[in-house]
Amino acid sequence: MRRVPVPYDYHLGRTLATLADPGLLLAATDRSGRSNAMTIGWGTVGIVWGKAVFVVLVRPSRFTYGLINDAGEFTVNVPTAEMRHWVGFCGTRSGRDTDKFAALGIRTSPGVLTGTVTIDACPMVYECRSLHHNELIPANLDPAYEARFYGGEDYHRLYYGEILGAYAAPDY
Repeated sequence: MRRVPVPYDYHLGRTLATLADPGLLLAATDRSGRSNAMTIGWGTVGIVWGKAVFVVLVRPSRFTYGLINDAGEFTVNVPTAEMRHWVGFCGTRSGRDTDKFAALGIRTSPGVLTGTVTIDACPMVYECRSLHHNELIPANLDPAYEARFYGGEDYHRLYYGEILGAYAAPDY
């Protein structure tokens, strides 16, 4: 899909609505060229350190965690409503066991500013370079949320990705 550069906040409300339902596709490619996409339903966009930043949360148990740690970058791909089954598939399979791109026939292209793939069918893409990451601190988390989302294990790492480029299909 042809995309053109747009401001990071272009249709940001649409991106955040899709994040909430059905989710966005976070992609990463390590330095050896292995790529994966996973579904994310938590994240945010804002200004940190004077930069446009996409903050994503990834659990250490996820295959994508290692890819982001290796490469220090990721893309956030906004799917269409017709891609709901892709979002479901990428959220229920591990890249350790399944080449999700091959299984779904997902075509990818290299990022413009990163070495991480973008998903061709997604009309909106954010290319990000990790500026910082930190571990979620269980002791600082509301106990109700700890019990509901963690149960004492597999706490997320938050990646603060500088948005190097945002791209949208001309008709998006």
